[in-house]
Amino acid sequence: MQTLSLSLFALTAEELMSREVLTLTPWMSVQSAARALAQAHIGGAPVVDERGQCVGVFSLTDYSRRARSDQGEAPSEPPVPGCVCSDWEVVQEQWQTLPADIVKRYMTPDPVLVPPQTPLGELARLMVDAHIHRLIVAAEDRRPIGIVSSTDVLAAVTRAAREAD
Repeated sequence: MQTLSLSLFALTAEELMSREVLTLTPWMSVQSAARALAQAHIGGAPVVDERGQCVGVFSLTDYSRRARSDQGEAPSEPPVPGCVCSDWEVVQEQWQTLPADIVKRYMTPDPVLVPPQTPLGELARLMVDAHIHRLIVAAEDRRPIGIVSSTDVLAAVTRAAREAD
């Protein structure tokens, strides 16, 4: 078990990250952002400015919570009336029911960015401490170069456990 721990925690963000990064802009519509996320089968993405620097993160879960809060609705109500889905699920027929607002209004500003050499233990700690499901792996100039999700961390743990057996 000691070997498992050492090899597992030697993994870095660069080794775990997804390299194909969908980015959104602060001025795009929520409808366009939701459509892009649904087509990519992901729940959130970095928001970049005109220089390509990460200025926030937009997730469907955050959008849903903020929209319901703005409307005075309880958190347990569905994100779209009549929807039997989770916060992060947006079905194609529901895109047109989303507001014409822009992403900037619903994004989480000041996202958690990590350098590529961040070890797995630190990645997990950051996710738990910030109550988030994805970290943006960024170059020194804040440009996103990858994403590490909580699923990526769990997959690494699973692979290490299999290798230890």
